[in-house]
Amino acid sequence: MAQAASSTTEDAARAPATPRGEQAAGRHVVISPCRNEAAFMETTLASMAAQTARPDLWVIVDDGSTDATPAILADFAASHDWVRVVRKPDRGARAVGPGVVETFNYGLAMVALEDFEFVSKLDLDLDLPPRYFEILLNRMAGEPRLGTCSGKPYFRGEDGELRSEKRGDEMSVGMTKFYRAACFEDIGGFVPEVMWDGIDCHACRRKGWIACSWDEPDLRFEHLRPMGSSQQNIFVGRERHGFGQYFMGSDPLYFVLTAIFRMQFKPYILGGLAMMKGYFAAMARRAAQLPDADLRRFIRRYQRRALLVGKSRATAELDEAGAALWAARFAHASQE
Repeated sequence: MAQAASSTTEDAARAPATPRGEQAAGRHVVISPCRNEAAFMETTLASMAAQTARPDLWVIVDDGSTDATPAILADFAASHDWVRVVRKPDRGARAVGPGVVETFNYGLAMVALEDFEFVSKLDLDLDLPPRYFEILLNRMAGEPRLGTCSGKPYFRGEDGELRSEKRGDEMSVGMTKFYRAACFEDIGGFVPEVMWDGIDCHACRRKGWIACSWDEPDLRFEHLRPMGSSQQNIFVGRERHGFGQYFMGSDPLYFVLTAIFRMQFKPYILGGLAMMKGYFAAMARRAAQLPDADLRRFIRRYQRRALLVGKSRATAELDEAGAALWAARFAHASQE
């Protein structure tokens, strides 16, 4: 199990799960953007139906699918009254980053968020363990500052063995974002650009919330789609990631070291180089960056501190410093 980012996060991690089959307190809505997911989605649908703590409402937004997705969704929704399928006008192509957030927001607009305590963004290419949401709901109940969290993604290698995608403990992962609704509203939702799923966690921490993920057997899920294959190919995906890091204002040295670290994973060397290409090409053309300059500075300070003391300690320091900030704004509400 990966170590939690801070003592507060560790307290949340130690919170006991509710008994199997017992729904944790708090209404929960899940929103799933999807497009042409027929190859994977039936596994996701089955794993959601098998959850020991199913959401009160699951809104699935079909973003113009042209495969069997609409028929599969219609059959599933017909036998599950907590599922609502929404058809979004077709944009003509899959769009990573801005398109995902646009489709999520389309579904969010169909929901009265004030009626729910928790909101999740969930992809339809995942196989979730049965107690996944039960455990996350209970940990939210055990730590009021916990704003967003997740388990860890694993993929199946060529030998059939599951392998970690190596996601940091200081972030909730993009394919299954579990949020306290108050936190989601506090940060203003997701930024409609590549790296939306990293920017949001930094935005949480800046406001005193905790963002984290745990690598535990009951929270490990399989990512069914091959990494980097959601649009075009893995090299385009790595280059897009580099652009996203530039967009959110990542420190150049921190980013280069991250890209070098990624070179040890497939596609070896070339994947990291593609990341650097995306970052420095965006820098050279002076591409637009995250409009929130204060958040960009916050991210760079955190990254530079992480270079000096390590990511876990830098995260723990921010979580500790954010406690007073969060208490000043939310402690009274959490006790009501």
